[in-house]
Amino acid sequence: MVKREIRKEVITLRDSISAQDRKIKDQKIKDTLINLPEFKEAQRILLYASYKSEVDTLGLIKYCLSINKSIALPKVNRESFELQIYEIKDLSEIQPGYQNILEPDVPHDRMLTIKDIDLVIVPGVAFDENCNRLGYGKGCYDKMLKSKEAPLIALAYEEQIVPLIPSEPHDIRMDKIITDERIIVRNGS
Repeated sequence: MVKREIRKEVITLRDSISAQDRKIKDQKIKDTLINLPEFKEAQRILLYASYKSEVDTLGLIKYCLSINKSIALPKVNRESFELQIYEIKDLSEIQPGYQNILEPDVPHDRMLTIKDIDLVIVPGVAFDENCNRLGYGKGCYDKMLKSKEAPLIALAYEEQIVPLIPSEPHDIRMDKIITDERIIVRNGS
C-alpha cells in the first residue's frame, strides 16, 4: 500500500470509532502515558492540540498544566511551512490556526526550540510495530524532529496500527507508541 492509501484507510477507521469507545480509549492512553517514567521526569513537554478524530489531548494538556508541567504546542509558520513551538499557560491561549487546528496564540517571547523540550508527544495518522509514523503528508514534524534530543512518544488508537509503514531516510521514528491496548517500544536504530 502507498502512503496515501494507508492514510485514507486509517482515517476512515479512526473516524468510525464511537464517541463512547473513544472516551474509554482516550482515558486508557492518558493513564498509560502519565505513568511512564519519561512523562514523570519531564518538566517541559511538547504536546499537540488534537484534531478531528485524533486521540484527545485537550484533557491531557489541562492535566499537565494542573500538575505544573510546562506545556508547549506547535504552530505552523505559513511562510516556511515549519512548526514553531510556543509555551502555553492555559487552554484559553489556543485558537484555531492552520487548517482550523488549535494553535498557541501567545507572545513571541514564549517561543521555544525543540532542544528546550524534555518529552515530545507526536500526532500521526498511522504507525507500525517498528515505530514508523505516517503523518498527514506535509513533513512538518519530520523537519522539526530531526534535531530532537527528547524521547518521542506517539498516541494512537489500536486501530491506527498497521502491518507496515513505508519509510524513507528523512522519516523520524517514534521511541514509543501508546495505544489503548499496549505500548509499542522501538527496537534498534
